Amino acid sequence: MALQTLMIKLTPLLILVMSVHSHAIFESSNWKYAPNKGSVRAAYWPSGDDLAPSSIDTKYFTHIYYAFIQQHPQSFNLVITESDKKWIPQFINGLRYCYPPVKTLLSIGGGGSNSTAFSIMATTKHTREVFINSTIHVARRYGFDGLDLDWEFPNDEIDMSNLGILFQEWHQALVLEAKISKKPRLLLTAAVYYASTIKLIGNGLRSYPVQAICNYLDWASPMCFDYHGTWDNFTGFNAALYDPNSNISTHYGIGSWIGSGVPAQKLVMGLPLYGRAWKLQDPNVNGVGAEAVGEATDTDGTLDYDEILVFNKENDATVVYDDEAVAFYSYAGTTWIGYDDGPSITKKVQFARFMGLKGYFFWAAGKDKDWTISRQASNAWGH
Repeated sequence: MALQTLMIKLTPLLILVMSVHSHAIFESSNWKYAPNKGSVRAAYWPSGDDLAPSSIDTKYFTHIYYAFIQQHPQSFNLVITESDKKWIPQFINGLRYCYPPVKTLLSIGGGGSNSTAFSIMATTKHTREVFINSTIHVARRYGFDGLDLDWEFPNDEIDMSNLGILFQEWHQALVLEAKISKKPRLLLTAAVYYASTIKLIGNGLRSYPVQAICNYLDWASPMCFDYHGTWDNFTGFNAALYDPNSNISTHYGIGSWIGSGVPAQKLVMGLPLYGRAWKLQDPNVNGVGAEAVGEATDTDGTLDYDEILVFNKENDATVVYDDEAVAFYSYAGTTWIGYDDGPSITKKVQFARFMGLKGYFFWAAGKDKDWTISRQASNAWGH
């Protein structure tokens, strides 16, 4: 998700939520917090990952997502590939007997999915019904506890309107199915853009269907990462909590969701277990915003947290904590990496608590190092 500088006129309520004063209150307060019952500490597991599902340390999580399954672009039924036939049973069986227990969700879509197919599916009642029935069938067949939609991204206001209708009909179908089957209702969640309105991707300004999200989702998950990457010709933070120069920040994004009318307790904030890596144009110019010429050598522009630790150690990298952004960066030679480490993740989770959110999620399980970040996040949340 490539973002550029984004400035949107704010309502008085949003100005209050987004104010520097609230930043100061969060940083200086000694507030007490008890997480709401049913809070979420989640992670996505990319199918086929080197980390076996049975090796996930579930004491740091409440929910794990299987990522991803796709819909057929013409029939709109979910497609169970040969790979899915292998990995879904391993995912479900690997987590079924873990202690403490976690809920499992089947995530549909992802960044590499066919956005146009989602748009077409959501257009008519018939195609939505086919899709919804297929999701319920697959979830029940394999024993998932819920369903998650990761549509990246609705392209215009028509898509957003249809998405709201989809959420309504999907929820109604889940309620009816639970009544008939006498099983607990499947959860319904969605991964969404970091802010409630999309401005820079696709066909102009469009806003998520807030009322439908409030009424029909168990929670929405703003993806608070990929703010900067090698699509920019300068270095920047992957997931800055604050940015004094633009609205590309988690503080702004979460504030926009709350300002739009989505209750804080319906939001689960995304956190990255990876960083973005550039090749510096001049290794002697190595601060935030330094000119860059694409991906760091021997990378695709992305490094997992465990890989960043190895790079920093092997290259005796300079590591800098940016207190304003609440994020780290490191550099050695021509390589510059913006990422999160324990202290920044801890502050971001504390921010989520301060804002009254339902929880947080990681992209993705398997990118941590010996559960270091997962543990610190869970401790900061106060499980």
